[in-house]
Amino acid sequence: MSLDRATFGVSDADLGLMVLEKTEMPEEFLGHQVVREGPLNNEAMAENGFANSTAERFKQAGRINGFMREFGPTSNMSAPDGFNFLAASVAHLFATPDSVVGWMQDVFLKDFEENIGEGVGEGHQLVSAQRLEPKNFFDEAVALRILQGGPTGLISSTVIDFRVGRILGVAFVGTVGDHERMDLATEVGLALEKRIVRIALGGG
Repeated sequence: MSLDRATFGVSDADLGLMVLEKTEMPEEFLGHQVVREGPLNNEAMAENGFANSTAERFKQAGRINGFMREFGPTSNMSAPDGFNFLAASVAHLFATPDSVVGWMQDVFLKDFEENIGEGVGEGHQLVSAQRLEPKNFFDEAVALRILQGGPTGLISSTVIDFRVGRILGVAFVGTVGDHERMDLATEVGLALEKRIVRIALGGG
């Protein structure tokens, strides 16, 4: 497939061009600001992962590097139940298209499903991980609705992983309380997919 072949020309430097700009985000995030962005190497991924996460494990899984951009609320925004406080897009580069599929199944889905009840992040606990069915993506895609509890209560994340050749795209929406945001995450994901394809094919 020509798109798969095109992604073999993608370098680390292209990953920063693949994540979404603020103007490409769904309308409700246009008032948010960039809260985190930058390269995401295997060491950084492992530091923020579950207990079995190591840079060597991720390297063995074929992951080379990534780039992420997160949009969060400005300081004057209130955060009631149901508020979508975070939206993020990530582009990960893998050795082969098959290693992207392996990661989606054996790292993303499996790690969350096997770590329910465990600690995640700062003072948070993973409460549940429910599989969802992504629609309208060009190739393989998987999704989870993740619920975690912390000092301030429940937070839910709707996360879609999808493949474009040897690129893994990730669309993420974080919401206050126990909610699913599949439509919103899909909107972010499809915009991200479009941008990844454009950059992979040599567009600006």
